[in-house]
Amino acid sequence: MSITEYTTLSRQLGLSREMQMIANNIANAATTGYRQQGVVFSEYVRQTDDSGSVAMSAAHVRNTSFEQGALTRTGGQLDLAIEGDGFFLIQTPGGERLTRNGAFAVSAQGDLVTQDGYAVLDAGGAPVFVPPDASDLAFAQDGTMSSKGTPIGQVGIVQPVDQGAMMREGGVMFRADAGYEPVETPRVMQGFVENSNVDPILQIARMIEVQRAYEMGQSFLQREDERVRAAIKSMIR
Repeated sequence: MSITEYTTLSRQLGLSREMQMIANNIANAATTGYRQQGVVFSEYVRQTDDSGSVAMSAAHVRNTSFEQGALTRTGGQLDLAIEGDGFFLIQTPGGERLTRNGAFAVSAQGDLVTQDGYAVLDAGGAPVFVPPDASDLAFAQDGTMSSKGTPIGQVGIVQPVDQGAMMREGGVMFRADAGYEPVETPRVMQGFVENSNVDPILQIARMIEVQRAYEMGQSFLQREDERVRAAIKSMIR
């Protein structure tokens, strides 16, 4: 296989990965708190033995968009959305994670939990407990939870120290290995959830572009294969 074919194949592999990302984005366009993903193409250049060089593309780095998603009013007492910076802090079997999905519920044990049953934590890392006799729950913009005007807890709103280094887990959860810190002036909206920040129309348009680019690469590989076959046949004669 020639260097030209290797270079084209590396490009095809990157386009295939981007197509998978786009398909995943479209599939999660209606997922609460989902953050759009993309891939970052990079170029790998290496010098050859004849003092030349060869360049190949790679698409191993994932890029996540943290733009604000639209807020939808649900009227749910335990539905929360963050306007602006910040993430909800939750406890999973793998450790503490961050999420923008604020569609919460109360577990049988009285803890405020996510749709997957993970405990929602306060800024100190303790589970947020909802007393069984609590009624008319209200959440202030700073995450303070109260019942009949009496504060009974506070949902932790935190910001990662290095947002770009966060690792996605489980679709709407992120791992912040660099740590996190409380948001000074959070804006929590009760009775709302944050939609996915995916724009399906733009994603479909990009899917068409990627598909055409991939087909162009396939066509080039086919022509290159035909050229090599023709050259071999001419040498045999």
